[in-house]
Amino acid sequence: MILVLGLGNPGARYERTRHNAGFMVLDEFQKQHAFPEFQESAKHKVKVSEGMVGEEKVILAKPTTFMNSSGKAVASLTKLSFPQLNLVKELVVVHDEIDLPIGEVKVSKDSGSAGHKGVDSVIQSLGTKDFHRVRIGIQPTTGKPENVESFVLKPFAKEEQDALKESIVDAVSSVESFIGQ
Repeated sequence: MILVLGLGNPGARYERTRHNAGFMVLDEFQKQHAFPEFQESAKHKVKVSEGMVGEEKVILAKPTTFMNSSGKAVASLTKLSFPQLNLVKELVVVHDEIDLPIGEVKVSKDSGSAGHKGVDSVIQSLGTKDFHRVRIGIQPTTGKPENVESFVLKPFAKEEQDALKESIVDAVSSVESFIGQ
């Protein structure tokens, strides 16, 4: 089993913002693999879509909490519904990364949050940073903005759309690489 947690903010207001890159990747994965629509689990404060990829059960989860409280949802989900989950091998967190240029995707494991408050919330709630992450670059070509906190809540610029689509496809492929390991 693989649990793929996408980070983002709930609600239509944030749908196409940079901070929701993790949600965008899960939506694309769900479409590509014909998973069912996401269903809300109020118990865990997540929307979930489950399916099979080959012989592996894959659970896609999008917290319905705001980004900075993502850890509450993942801790509830992992401790109550999937206590047998091996975080080191079976948890993949997908999120935006301001330190990577738009269009880049990086996979990391056992690394700190680098100031990402959603990732920090997950690390604090789980009590470990020893899980896989798929990081989607959101930094504009002009470089890292000064006011990151307001910048991540803005939508992608029109000229960034092609790079965004490419990075979402690359991130889906990165998630797929964890399946069947």
